[in-house]
Amino acid sequence: MIPVLEVPLDEDLAPFTALLWEHEVPHRVVETEDRQILLVSQSVNVDQVRTLYRFWRDGGDLASVEIRTRRRPSIVPSVSSPLRVGMTLTLIGLSILFTLLIGFGGSEQWMAYLTLTDFRIVGEGIRYDSLGAMLASGQWWRLITPIFLHFSVLHILFNLLWVWVVGQRIELLQGRWALLGVVLFSGIASNIAQYLISGPMFGGMSGVVFGLLGYTWLWDRLETRYRFNLPPALMGLMVLWLALGFTGVLEGLGLGAIANTAHLVGLLAGLAWWPLGRLFGPR
Repeated sequence: MIPVLEVPLDEDLAPFTALLWEHEVPHRVVETEDRQILLVSQSVNVDQVRTLYRFWRDGGDLASVEIRTRRRPSIVPSVSSPLRVGMTLTLIGLSILFTLLIGFGGSEQWMAYLTLTDFRIVGEGIRYDSLGAMLASGQWWRLITPIFLHFSVLHILFNLLWVWVVGQRIELLQGRWALLGVVLFSGIASNIAQYLISGPMFGGMSGVVFGLLGYTWLWDRLETRYRFNLPPALMGLMVLWLALGFTGVLEGLGLGAIANTAHLVGLLAGLAWWPLGRLFGPR
């Protein structure tokens, strides 16, 4: 057995050890003259037990904790405070704010400020700046802002649901910077790719959603200790959605223009992020 914690004799560890027993985490508590020592089996991840203990001592609700066991017990606190998923909520909040600013695409002024490059409506056509001119002018925010633009209630609800489901899992396991990294990487890559195909008149978090799903799917296939535990069938769903988009079926069903290139590149970017995502590790 490995020592994990040493606490005073008067500290009541019963609620904490009860959770460990409930989830069959091998452990025992040894008392000395003035201390209690918590020991766990060598098969248990010591750092995660300490993390769970700090979570409990800081006022976290043990009833909201889920322990998932693979080769070693993996302890994943569920959401007990908005601060634990602050980056996920920020992404959702910015999507709502920017979508309202553009009036679901009705405000040409805000659209021109937030799309990947500036544009002008000339008669029946549209003129827009080149990618190089945008970068030379220092308008770097445009590389990412298109992901926050949505053009219907269904569009934003669908995307933000997936951002919440997948984004908060990444943030809880790996931290806010890990989530921000994959969002920026997949978002910028999918935005540039879609611009090269269709120009700047597009938006939405879909490319990022495909990136998040691709990253978590590959992580769960290749990692053995810490997993996001999303259903493996999601990859099949992603591939099916891509196929339907490229064949025009989704547009035929009345879902509007689909940024298929952004979806595909976002997915590939999420898969490519896996080696970089490993640098963050579990929290």
